[in-house]
Amino acid sequence: MLNQATGTPPDPVVTLRDVHKSFGPLKVLEGVSFEVPRGTVTAIIGRSGSGKSTALRCIDRFETIDRGEIRVCGHRVDAPGLDLRRLRQDVGIVFQSYNLFPHLTIEQNITLAPTAVKGMPRAEARALAAEVLAQVGLGDKLQAYPEQLSGGQQQRAAIARSLAMRPKVMLFDEVTSALDPELTGEVLKVIEVLAASGMTMVMVTHEMGFARGIADEVVFMHRGRVHERGPAAMLEAPTTPELRQFVGSGL
Repeated sequence: MLNQATGTPPDPVVTLRDVHKSFGPLKVLEGVSFEVPRGTVTAIIGRSGSGKSTALRCIDRFETIDRGEIRVCGHRVDAPGLDLRRLRQDVGIVFQSYNLFPHLTIEQNITLAPTAVKGMPRAEARALAAEVLAQVGLGDKLQAYPEQLSGGQQQRAAIARSLAMRPKVMLFDEVTSALDPELTGEVLKVIEVLAASGMTMVMVTHEMGFARGIADEVVFMHRGRVHERGPAAMLEAPTTPELRQFVGSGL
């Protein structure tokens, strides 16, 4: 994806350089490096235990790294003096589990962060909640509670909650893995619309067909390393036996 004015790639919003991460004696990331240009979608794929979700969590400082460098939206994420609140305003993250507060309505779940973190007036936050819920096809669910929604609707509400912070980049960690095929389709359509709007996104996914259709770049992780990286077309013609086996297995 090139800048139409200059013919050059857009500036990276996310940069990982030689990132290492261990949990005790277990080495999970061993020298991971990749960049995510502004306005693009990067899909991280790989087998369970390859380090892909850990890499994503390090981008938003949910995990600290042992060595290396991570820059996101101008923030040096690995720096000791990182302003975590400012980072989280620029980066939205949606997990496999929806993490909605069950005792709050969907509107209250969405308005909580804009009012508490950004100091947004309540009336403005409520209007924003209506806007982002309409964006994910849930405009009629403002006063519903999470338990009254299907799994797909709860995941879309979680996406709306992140969008309400007006992030510069969105991270998705296996957001459809707990959903059946019909509900998965609901959520993937929302992500497709976000991609078409120019949102910068990094997504860990096991949905190979979706990765082929939406990703500007695919990062294949294997045993804690970036094993292969390139445009989504590389999934049609893998150059390494590891990726060939992974794609062929249908995982």
